[in-house]
Amino acid sequence: MLKKLKKILVAGVQPTGKIHIGNYFGAMKQFVDLQDKYESYIFIADYHAITTVQNRAELMQGIIDVALDYLAIGLDPKKIILFKQSDISQVTELAWIFNCLTTMPYLMRAHAFKDAEVKNKEINVGLFDYPILMASDILIQDADIVSVGQDQKQHVEYARDTAQKFNKIYGKTFKIPEPFILPHVETVPGTDGRKMSKSYGNVIPLFATDEEIKKAVMKIPTDSKGVDEPKNPDESIIFAIHKLLLNDKTLKTLEDKYKKGGMGYKTAKEMLIKDLTAFIKPLREKRKMLAKDINTILEILKNGGKRASMNAEKKIKEVREKVGVKIY
Repeated sequence: MLKKLKKILVAGVQPTGKIHIGNYFGAMKQFVDLQDKYESYIFIADYHAITTVQNRAELMQGIIDVALDYLAIGLDPKKIILFKQSDISQVTELAWIFNCLTTMPYLMRAHAFKDAEVKNKEINVGLFDYPILMASDILIQDADIVSVGQDQKQHVEYARDTAQKFNKIYGKTFKIPEPFILPHVETVPGTDGRKMSKSYGNVIPLFATDEEIKKAVMKIPTDSKGVDEPKNPDESIIFAIHKLLLNDKTLKTLEDKYKKGGMGYKTAKEMLIKDLTAFIKPLREKRKMLAKDINTILEILKNGGKRASMNAEKKIKEVREKVGVKIY
């Protein structure tokens, strides 16, 4: 009996700024949890990053940093394919073909474009065309599922629409991928209650120092209820972040303390600092150790790029055949 092939998972993170716990719990943790179940293609979205990062040294360091981040959280290059987006030249070729099937009004519906437009930002073509490049990342690897946070779901919808349109015009070529979103961590709250985001400055870095953890937690706003007063845990940013770290039993005990009264917000913050430190410290130490051997990190990326490129080349050959540019 033939062994059933694993389904394919594709996911990526831009090398822009420090990774925070929102990135981890919202998406990256899934990559680790699923690496035994799926054939995983995890990439560093360096071409996507050029829409905003146009500094050579910053981008190069960002790529290495994300590779270190991925490996420090537990991704195993023997189990998954870890690579740089820019090493897969077939992706940009496919993006051009998709561009020729895509209308401007359709792309103008993208959240990133509309957000930039509302803020009167000057929008480069790369940002405008971002969803099509991402569709190419996904479809060229024959993804069955795409691991994303809730705010990235639209990008999977663009990939699905693009695959369906190509298949309708040229015949069945691409799988129709599904988004994979963990419902209980759809949106990770930042220290100000809004979605945790680098642009809001409300993040807790995934590899934060003890001092950075303390500083971030202590600035979380609270209401004016005194120590003895009952508190609603569902309205507490402190509790919302705590939910990411605790098992059900410990979380229930903490929830009861909020509702019963007798625990002040200062104590709640001190508990959160302690639990965040316990969670982050081993990750931080592992990352520090990995950073001592950058050559190994680069070799992992190169090898991953070769493997991902082989798969992409098979798909792009089929696409060239279908569209009619392959005549010899």
